[in-house]
Amino acid sequence: MLELADIFREYGPAYVEKYGEHMLPSHTKVLQDIVFCRTEALGGEVFFCDHCEAFVYSYHSCGNRHCPKCGQDRADHWRDKQMQKLLPVPYFLVTFTLPHSLNPLARSHQKLFYRLLFQTSAEALKTLALNPKWLGGQIGMVGALHTWDRSMGYHLHVHYLVPAGGIDPDSGEWLPSHPKFLVPAAALRSVFRAKFRDALKAAAPDLFAQVPPTTWTGNWVVHCKAVGDGRTALKYLTPYIYRVALSNRRLVSMQDGKVTFSYKPHNAPWQTMTLPALDFISRFLQHVLPKGFQKVRYSGFLHPSAKARFLSLKQRLDEAVLDPRPWSASQDNATSNEGGGNRHTPDEPGVCPHCGGALRSVGRLLSARPRALGLEPQRGPPDLQGRP
Repeated sequence: MLELADIFREYGPAYVEKYGEHMLPSHTKVLQDIVFCRTEALGGEVFFCDHCEAFVYSYHSCGNRHCPKCGQDRADHWRDKQMQKLLPVPYFLVTFTLPHSLNPLARSHQKLFYRLLFQTSAEALKTLALNPKWLGGQIGMVGALHTWDRSMGYHLHVHYLVPAGGIDPDSGEWLPSHPKFLVPAAALRSVFRAKFRDALKAAAPDLFAQVPPTTWTGNWVVHCKAVGDGRTALKYLTPYIYRVALSNRRLVSMQDGKVTFSYKPHNAPWQTMTLPALDFISRFLQHVLPKGFQKVRYSGFLHPSAKARFLSLKQRLDEAVLDPRPWSASQDNATSNEGGGNRHTPDEPGVCPHCGGALRSVGRLLSARPRALGLEPQRGPPDLQGRP
């Protein structure tokens, strides 16, 4: 099966040679980490099957959040934790999208634009929710940044999962909203646009001057959709938390210097797109987040600083319903494993892939990571370093 690592291994050196002087360190690291992930380069552990006397090699994962083979365990843990925190109320999925006219500036000033997108969208939603005309309460929300569209193009937006209601700022009581209506979308668009405009002008006047004037008069895209009890929407969001712009299973072919991958346009059948290999790598790397940037953020009564207040609210709401419907991971296994099934790890020896017998750890593989991307890691089993 074709993997992203195969493409980076084949064409990564040419990409670095052509664009290396202009590449961000984070982009270089992503290329290297994905190439070396689960290879001898990162070391690992050796297991032995007493039944068939076979050695099984388990290589370490790179742990990079942009690697399609890593992050599944963290995604499952995040999902389980968020499921436990769901309130027994209806939920909304609110999506804020930046106009494409801002893409050139956003792509070259990612930290600033991503931060402002989170900041101003959350402020717009909280401002309208506090208005007694609509809700009159302080809301809570969890937001996830998403930078790509279905064909891996640059499409900057943020999703918020929002409980249908808020906390009265005076009494502290729960104020439920209508299950199908939170705030007016038209007003939300206008407030979001104005707040982003003012924030960008204050933070970076020189960049603000480069924005086409029509950007501030156009109709910005904001969607607010009722999503039932929130479970389905949370499962929809989970893959984006620890997933990259393209999974390995969508790669179709790599030949003649070109890469073909599949994608599904909205309300249309699956299609394929073919790009020159270097263009494909560039399209993927534009979604690499700035170092240390948090793509998941919590606001309002879901902010970590409001934990005590939230737990008190959840207890009251749970006691007010007959069936709070506790959730456990065993009830839902909707998130697929991009790692390729049950793999062997140093912490979980598993069973022998040859005979099904129990495995035991017999040694470690030392890391032999090359310093340059052009040095290809060994793919086959290395010499055993350790004592069987």
